[in-house]
Amino acid sequence: MSGEPVERRGNSEADDSRIADRFPSTKTPASSLVSSSTSAFTPANDGGHTATTPPPANRVGKYQLRRLADQLSDRDWAILRSVAEHRFLTVNQICLLHFHDLGSSSGLRRTQRVLARLRKTGLLETLTRRVGGMQAGSHGLVHYVAAAGEHLLRTESGDVARRRWHEPSARFVDHHLAIADLRIELEIAQRHQALELVRHEVEPAAWRRYTGLGGALITLKPDAYFETSSTPGSDFVDAWFIEIDLGHETIRTLISKCREYEQYRRQGIEQEEGGFPWVIWSLTHKDENKAERRRVALREAIDNDRQLDPNIFHVAAPEQVLPIIQKGATI
Repeated sequence: MSGEPVERRGNSEADDSRIADRFPSTKTPASSLVSSSTSAFTPANDGGHTATTPPPANRVGKYQLRRLADQLSDRDWAILRSVAEHRFLTVNQICLLHFHDLGSSSGLRRTQRVLARLRKTGLLETLTRRVGGMQAGSHGLVHYVAAAGEHLLRTESGDVARRRWHEPSARFVDHHLAIADLRIELEIAQRHQALELVRHEVEPAAWRRYTGLGGALITLKPDAYFETSSTPGSDFVDAWFIEIDLGHETIRTLISKCREYEQYRRQGIEQEEGGFPWVIWSLTHKDENKAERRRVALREAIDNDRQLDPNIFHVAAPEQVLPIIQKGATI
């Protein structure tokens, strides 16, 4: 499907049926890694999952926090914001985001030193579980924002809400790490001029709230939202909602989520600023044969569901998502 350029803002006659058209870029610097001032710390619990903010153990006093804040480098702040945004990040993911300017081995060593310092000061903490098991050593550590780090970020953002801590499930953590993997893949593609990542939002920042029938408040919950340009520097961008499934949900559940997107599309909200974003389903499973069967089953279910417009949805393996996004409006 190829989209025609349309005005994203100020177009009062947008066609609600238009899907995934390209629209003029707002050039929001949301993909900036070090200097970004986008919403860095967002509510970590949607009510259906355990929260990810740590318990108030090892409290750090206000005076110590002020001193810590003054001592943090721009990169330290950027790391805290990234971990807060994604809820969890591995050592390697943090290295790819914030130390990519160094060689792979030196970058990883520098990452380890900086993270050790941030843990020592009480700003970051690690889960007991490691990616790759205990044999992965410190490389497998999964970081989250500790109580002191949360306090600093709340102070910076003006957010007064505090979060309750519960140990997250492995499934919950793996899902958020997979979202981070895709965002990092797009960042790397941008560094190689393969595309431009104009804007990125991960849940809950990517969620869309709207009023449904009868005045009910409804929340559509994508895993992520991206705006990209196939040609870096172009005035037009493509928009994408991302759904990542690691093989845990039934096809019926995934189709129900597709219907939620269709319901939201019919509101015409996104179309007021351009075309409705494409929805990419990234499906995987520890058994690749089963993963492929699930992708085929979801594609067939979408095509056969009369409530859905199949042109909205792409079903892909994780390694196919980047090529789809690179093609943009030419797909």
